[in-house]
Amino acid sequence: MTTDVRVLRQADWDEWYESLLRAFGGVAESSEERELWSELTEYDRSLGVRDGKDWVGTAGAFSFRVTVPGGASVPAAGVTMVSVAATHRRRGVLTAMMRRQLDDVRAAGEALAVLVASEPAIYGRFGYGIATSSLSAEIDTARVRLSVPPGTDGVKLRYAAPGDVLEACEAVYARLVPGRPGMLARRPGWQRLGLLDPASERGGASPLQCVVAERDGETVGYTRFRVKPEWGPAGHNGVVTMVDLEGLDPAARAALWRFLFDIDLTSTLRTRSRPVDDAWQHLVSDIRRCQVRLKDSLHVRLVEVGAALEARTYQAPVDVVFEVEDAFCPWNEGRWRLTGDAKGAVCVRTEDAPDLALSVRELGAAYLGGVSLASLAAAGRVRELRQGALAEAATAFGSTVAPWLPHGF
Repeated sequence: MTTDVRVLRQADWDEWYESLLRAFGGVAESSEERELWSELTEYDRSLGVRDGKDWVGTAGAFSFRVTVPGGASVPAAGVTMVSVAATHRRRGVLTAMMRRQLDDVRAAGEALAVLVASEPAIYGRFGYGIATSSLSAEIDTARVRLSVPPGTDGVKLRYAAPGDVLEACEAVYARLVPGRPGMLARRPGWQRLGLLDPASERGGASPLQCVVAERDGETVGYTRFRVKPEWGPAGHNGVVTMVDLEGLDPAARAALWRFLFDIDLTSTLRTRSRPVDDAWQHLVSDIRRCQVRLKDSLHVRLVEVGAALEARTYQAPVDVVFEVEDAFCPWNEGRWRLTGDAKGAVCVRTEDAPDLALSVRELGAAYLGGVSLASLAAAGRVRELRQGALAEAATAFGSTVAPWLPHGF
């Protein structure tokens, strides 16, 4: 067979998508999920490899805008639906698709590519670095208490059908996007992702429920969740699974967290995919009984180093020359001089002596401000060639809030 990569035709989507599902175990999706992904698929950005009539490789991309440090919303290719048939491993299928995809991303003028990896070990060789982590927790609400900030009692909560308040919830989300690196500005259609509620994913819990937080008639927050009633010899032992929670201010967020803690007949609150600096951690009485865990989340690839580094701002003045290694996208290799501060930045080619040496993978990891260049240097992934350059760059690349990807794709 050859590894000729072709653009997906809409008429071939069902077969293409079936090959993707098979690569991920072959479990059928609900009609609701399948319909949504069919509608969100960007066919001109979806690729595949065939062996005869069979699809043996798939890869797609969504046209996203991602918040970067400084608040700018930057175009980024959201790499998705990547698979290789188990019968066609180690034949260059994935490499061929990654090659074509990154060339296409560059041609489209996008300086960034981002993805969520099913297997984190795969994408480093293509220049992706792990830029964000997500926090999950299992909180013993029978023993952990919340200490809420002033104003919490002034927030009104009410139940609502998730679909009925979708527009108001999306307005809250949109207001939060510029304030945290890694957040995605949702394009039309993506708001439906938060309403997906297939019975197969409930694990015996209730259908999706929603509570909105209001102040003076304005929606200032919301949470979506499921409840699973359970009983043991000592009585109730129900579980609340929080799907998402957003609030415009500390009181709104605290009111929603307190509500989830206090749902009748439950003693456990499970959360997933939260920011690592999520504020509730400072409200609980016993963090040990919250069983906090971290997991890699958004992987970032700088497709155009100069444009990407110019697209964000820096929390301290920086003037540093990077010696960049990028074997997969050789147009990025060489020396780049970055000068910038909180107002803006310039990054251009230079022949000046390098201050730091690293690969594009490390630049991707540090790009959103959640991974320190100093930490990468301690692991031997960044080399300091001018004394003091590492501290300067590590400080400048930081972010006052942790970067966070709010949902997968």
